[in-house]
Amino acid sequence: MKVNHYKTNKIVCGCDESGRGSLAGPVVAAAVILPKNFFDPILNDSKKVSTKNRIALAKKIQAKSICWSVGIIKIPEIDNINILNASIKAMHVAISKITNSGMRPELLLIDGNKFIQFDKIQYKCVIKGDEKYSSIAAASIIAKTYRDKLMIELDKEYPLYNWKQNKGYPTKEHKLNILKYGININHRKSFKLLS
Repeated sequence: MKVNHYKTNKIVCGCDESGRGSLAGPVVAAAVILPKNFFDPILNDSKKVSTKNRIALAKKIQAKSICWSVGIIKIPEIDNINILNASIKAMHVAISKITNSGMRPELLLIDGNKFIQFDKIQYKCVIKGDEKYSSIAAASIIAKTYRDKLMIELDKEYPLYNWKQNKGYPTKEHKLNILKYGININHRKSFKLLS
């Protein structure tokens, strides 16, 4: 199914996060306002786009969007407030960067089914929104590519877990390496790391 612009005359900002199901690393959210004429045939949910295409799309979105931003919530806060609240807070951080730049969205399109209103801006939660609406798909691409870069950097510091490959997600190899080497400061202690 092709992703489309959400039909409205309002200024729409799409929001999505990356890293919610990961065992390690931060959660990263992105907020993106696209021009009405933005189109790319391969734009979709970041999980459905190859790494090479994601990187190319991220560059195009950053260059052609009206504005974009990211919000990052790190491990201690994830463990303190839980991953759902951390994901929402990361979105709030990303949106606040856009509003602080002088651009105020009139409608926030949120991927998923949970959100807390930000600064009295109207919002709509859309399940699988990154497959339906271009602004959410664009946010999905930005959040994923940004977080992947962070995990590749962390892998250089802590190569035992192969984060450059698994990006902190619960692969069989990642779990075996946790068993073998224990956890480090980048693992989420509030998660069941080996279940």
